[in-house]
Amino acid sequence: MKLNVIAHMKSDFPTKFGLPRQSGLVNELTSYVVFEKEYAVPEALRGIEGFSHLFLIWGFSKVEQEGWSPTVRPPRLGGNTRMGVFATRSPYRPNPLGLSCVKLCRVLQQDGALMLEVAGADLMDGTPIYDIKPYLPFADAHPEAAGGFADPVREDTLTAVIPEELMKKIPEEKRAGLMGILKGDPRPSYHHDPDRIYGFPFAGFEIRFRVEDTVLTVCQIEEVPH
Repeated sequence: MKLNVIAHMKSDFPTKFGLPRQSGLVNELTSYVVFEKEYAVPEALRGIEGFSHLFLIWGFSKVEQEGWSPTVRPPRLGGNTRMGVFATRSPYRPNPLGLSCVKLCRVLQQDGALMLEVAGADLMDGTPIYDIKPYLPFADAHPEAAGGFADPVREDTLTAVIPEELMKKIPEEKRAGLMGILKGDPRPSYHHDPDRIYGFPFAGFEIRFRVEDTVLTVCQIEEVPH
């Protein structure tokens, strides 16, 4: 079976560091599903505005050549405990496909391109999209569902502090998304060094921070040269 790339994600994350661990965790983040020319057909989206949320089926494009492993070490378990690959969302799968549920904001046509503006995505810039399906609340929502080994860490949050002079460097429409990322603790789960400075690129800026106890403090924001 051949899978066709129907679109690519346009987001503020050129690397994996800083991405939300799952979709829907930071709904302040907006990004765009930009259709390939062959699939940029407005009729293919007829009726989509009636759905508040969508499933995106996408590819782990950065690891697809590395093969798969029957067991993996989930970062949320400290990086030392092995679990079965099919009990995780690891990218190292027989078929490196991912699934994300995002909020549909609007359909856009700009400069000849057809795109969907979505909120709450967890995808890097350039991620290939293979399919889009509507989320059906009467069929897809299961509030009684168990979250397995992910349940104990689902509510992890930090207090994020960005000094005013640094916050001014970030465009206003990007600030809420950045705060959501920082509050969710973008560090690897097994890192707890209060003296270490971490950094990641976001929306054309390099964000540097440190964490002490439950407080994350941004210490530097610099624009990344194009």
